[in-house]
Amino acid sequence: MIDHINIVVQNLSLQLEFYRDKLGFTVSKEATISGDWIEAIVGLKNVVGDVIYLTLDEGPRLELIYYHSPQGLKLDGLDLANTFGLRHIAFQVEDIDSLVKRLKKQGVDFFSEVQDVPQTQVTYKGGKRKRLVYFKDPEGTLLEFSEYT
Repeated sequence: MIDHINIVVQNLSLQLEFYRDKLGFTVSKEATISGDWIEAIVGLKNVVGDVIYLTLDEGPRLELIYYHSPQGLKLDGLDLANTFGLRHIAFQVEDIDSLVKRLKKQGVDFFSEVQDVPQTQVTYKGGKRKRLVYFKDPEGTLLEFSEYT
């Protein structure tokens, strides 16, 4: 079972607004972290960070963290689907078409319309079909909505 997903952010309030107000996450806790324990865990010195813990009814917690120190850096290419490493977070949803329509009205840009995964290429347990769409959060983290019907 996955416990949580951590996203390091450049603008904590902007990202909070997106995940809470647009995607429906609930803030479960806010904290400032610092000290020897976190420095040992992350392998950095002089760590000070603000963390907002977000939850949905099901699934792992999402943690947004802003590092006051040491400052992070934005690497080119992390917002491309074919860049090596962990690349996107997928949220299983219901009524994907209505959700996408609502978020488009709120200014969220999607890569495409919702796509059906061809059963000639990929099959799913129980003969279910998958529909999905990609989009980005305000800082470029790749996200996916998927629906199984």
